[in-house]
Amino acid sequence: MIFVKICGITRLKDAIIAADLGARALGFNFYKKSKRYIQPKKAVKIIEQLPGHILKVGLFVNSPKDEIENINSRLDLDLLQFHGDEPPNFCEKWGDKVIRAFRIESENQLEEIKKYSFARMIIIDAAIAGRFGGTGELSDWDLAVKAKKYGIPLLLAGGLTPKNVSEAIQRVKPFGVDVAGGVESSPGIKDKEKIRAFMHSVRRGQGH
Repeated sequence: MIFVKICGITRLKDAIIAADLGARALGFNFYKKSKRYIQPKKAVKIIEQLPGHILKVGLFVNSPKDEIENINSRLDLDLLQFHGDEPPNFCEKWGDKVIRAFRIESENQLEEIKKYSFARMIIIDAAIAGRFGGTGELSDWDLAVKAKKYGIPLLLAGGLTPKNVSEAIQRVKPFGVDVAGGVESSPGIKDKEKIRAFMHSVRRGQGH
């Protein structure tokens, strides 16, 4: 099955359900203005009880380097997701632990991806003025297809739900998908049946 990342985890219960239902990675949002923000000390308690095969992802938006380093070492994160305006020379310090998110509105923005060739993965998300992801708005799937030409594993994000993820996978053929609001009952609170339906749709999108 393709790589599935469930982002905005705030409760241990949701983390265990997501892992049991087939998620490969779980995202913890350390952007204080987000509705899905989690305090690092709370995230530690969840991470300590996760199965070993789950990749732990920390999401940051324009955070100071010291803060990222502190959280990264405390939580023993596997991947660091940069979702703000972080330049390549800032992200490069963490090398292949980096997931770089792009909020793409037009084809000429795709060139920016080349500057992050060191990244483990990139995320193509919806571009909403003044918002750093988590909007529930659909990203541009045609631009996501074009973003694949840079050869970096691509996670498709932006408004994915159990109803549309199957089509998204068939259209974009991404390395993986990234979901938050599409499997929630309210921001930061995951819904078991929505996660189950999402994973079922992921498999259907791959022809399984």
